[in-house]
Amino acid sequence: MIRFTRVSKSYPRTGTAVNDVSLQVNKGEFVFLTGASGAGKSTLLKMIYMEERPTTGEVRVAGTSSVTAKANDVAKLRRKLGIVFQDFRLLEHRTIEQNVGFALEVIGAPSTVIGGKVARVLTQVGLAAKGRALPRELSGGEQQRAAIARALVNDPFALIADEPTGNLDDRATRGIFQLLREINAQGTSVIMATHNLELIRRNEFRTIEMARGQIVFDSAEPASTAERRTP
Repeated sequence: MIRFTRVSKSYPRTGTAVNDVSLQVNKGEFVFLTGASGAGKSTLLKMIYMEERPTTGEVRVAGTSSVTAKANDVAKLRRKLGIVFQDFRLLEHRTIEQNVGFALEVIGAPSTVIGGKVARVLTQVGLAAKGRALPRELSGGEQQRAAIARALVNDPFALIADEPTGNLDDRATRGIFQLLREINAQGTSVIMATHNLELIRRNEFRTIEMARGQIVFDSAEPASTAERRTP
């Protein structure tokens, strides 16, 4: 479903961000992506939704190839993905219902179906009573739940979460992680970048660790293979 084949990404000023990465994420998997700041996690995630293209190698997501995809192909791909960021990225002057509904408006969904879909996902994330609130009226954890609802409203096959709990306290972090687990249990793949090692230790999901642009550990691999990786 998501496959990286010998993927590297370099930038003119900062050099190599991802170096010769090959990996596959299968349907329904929950994957932690961890590593120090600058390890290449965000760049790798951006290549999944093709905000960035590899310098060499290929990323293939749900049949869309980074090598051949045109702008229209990328737009169609992103409609199949849910993307959640650390900083929420909610529209401050729109209600939570309007923020979630906007994701449907931009793809031309009929107005007759938007209300029902918005109500469904707000209930799913525990914000059924907060739909008419503005983002500033919600806590950080609630704002992230709203951002997750916006990511879910198009029924994505995979949710890409880049440090979704990075700005939250421990209680809100636990709530958001539990929500992501529930989403995954319903069949949606989840790839979650995080620095929270305690969260990783308490759970037995697949863990991929990056360092200096390379994968140095993948819990899905046999130990003998992992040991051959170059840190």
